[in-house]
Amino acid sequence: MLHTDHLIGTTYSRKGTTEFRTFNPITNQPTPWSFANATPEEASLATQKAAAAFAPFQSLSLKKRATFLRAIASEILALGDPLLEVYCEETGLARGRAEGERARTLFQLETFAQALDKGQYLEAVIDLGDPNRTPQPKVDLRKMNIPIGPIVVFGASNFPLAYSTAGGDTASALACGCPVVVKGHPMHAATGALVASAILKAAQNTEMPEGVFSNLNSNTYELGKQLVLDPAIKGVGFTGSIAGGTALYQLAQSRKVPIPVFAEMGSVNPVVVLPEAIENIESRSQWAKTYAGSITLGSGQFCTNPGLIFCLEGPHTQDFIDQLVMAFTEISPTSMLHPKIHEAYTSGVTKIAAHAKLLAQTAPTAGKHANVGIGAIYEIDGATFQKYPRVHEEVFGPLSVVVRVESEAELHTLIREIDGQLTASVLGTETTIGKYTGIFKALEQRVGRLIFNGVPTGVEVSAAMQHGGPFPASTDARFTAVGESAMRRWLRPISYQNYANEMLPQALQDGNPLKLWRSLNGALSKD
Repeated sequence: MLHTDHLIGTTYSRKGTTEFRTFNPITNQPTPWSFANATPEEASLATQKAAAAFAPFQSLSLKKRATFLRAIASEILALGDPLLEVYCEETGLARGRAEGERARTLFQLETFAQALDKGQYLEAVIDLGDPNRTPQPKVDLRKMNIPIGPIVVFGASNFPLAYSTAGGDTASALACGCPVVVKGHPMHAATGALVASAILKAAQNTEMPEGVFSNLNSNTYELGKQLVLDPAIKGVGFTGSIAGGTALYQLAQSRKVPIPVFAEMGSVNPVVVLPEAIENIESRSQWAKTYAGSITLGSGQFCTNPGLIFCLEGPHTQDFIDQLVMAFTEISPTSMLHPKIHEAYTSGVTKIAAHAKLLAQTAPTAGKHANVGIGAIYEIDGATFQKYPRVHEEVFGPLSVVVRVESEAELHTLIREIDGQLTASVLGTETTIGKYTGIFKALEQRVGRLIFNGVPTGVEVSAAMQHGGPFPASTDARFTAVGESAMRRWLRPISYQNYANEMLPQALQDGNPLKLWRSLNGALSKD
């Protein structure tokens, strides 16, 4: 059953009188489901329950929390086809995309459950005391990570499952022992409601404390503002625009007690095409097709969409661009997520068009509806790129700008001009990497993930993944929103000095009851 009310702990609530509906961009009509905006009282109740749940939840064993995460995955899968159907109706995305994103969501939950199984995220460190050390005795010090408290997670517009209600922010926070209050994205509130019902069932079946999870709906900014300012909230997870993430960050810093905001925001994910990468016709054709697909994947509605392509001039540069244009025009455009996103994309294209030359658009389709995102590739020279910073900014959709670069020196200059990014990609050959060492080093200072001979779209859920970058790609480049290390956002270290063994957390006790790898006097050990 699809509950359109707010889920507050284990109770459904609907006290607000202002309502909204989600939207089907294919039919260009509202969906059947009506949602009420959460009232201030409902929001406060959710945070109060989260605060009350924190102590008992963080005290649960790692095994118990891992069981909870796996139960969430099982309950999401048990929702079956209705979840996929609602997802598609609210987004206009294909069923295959819905199935893929559901699989990713389940995999993320299992990833964090496995992190709990291993316990390494605790980063246990033991420096044994030495009463005989001179001139002063050495105290016994033991350090580990503990959860920071209740977290607010803002659902993302472009990932109704993997970056929303039970997505990476929520899953990683729950894994750490932090209760979560989700502020669902209003574009896919019904999808979020179904997932919330799965989390509720999992929480009840595994006997989690009440308030460990809540799901609130609103299509205004007021709910998000209230949640971020609530003293019970100790951290924020956000995936969305630079404007939205920056506003939340500034709001959180204005509190009497500031809290961290981990916002993953805008990125144009520059690509550098070196002449050596396109020396033969096969490689030119292959890279052109690959990047045409990456630009238009999901109608370009990814934070890793390659929005800038720096082409260092060589004998085959024009042919590569021609091949890219040819491959691009053979791709059929697809629906964007919402009329507002389509409107913003159209506005962004207009601003790019004021300074760049149109090279290609995606193929027209019969019976085109109002929210199809017509893909576009523009071309600009390096001098114009420097002159107009607007061209550097993200256009959320299937658009990319080819920048013709005359020399390696100019390429260095242009790289210094761009803001922080999630990714950068370099197309080249292994035999010539050394020739362009300076380019790679310059890009390292701008990104969180540097890709050689690949595409930025497709973010692997892996312990080695860094999904974050220098501002404005994210609010703190030291952290990732994807992979096991995403848990570090919701933790803080604490040291215990001269504690009796029985008073210590199990992760730090003599005898190592959890069988963890720990740093013992500077060396990794399971002793």
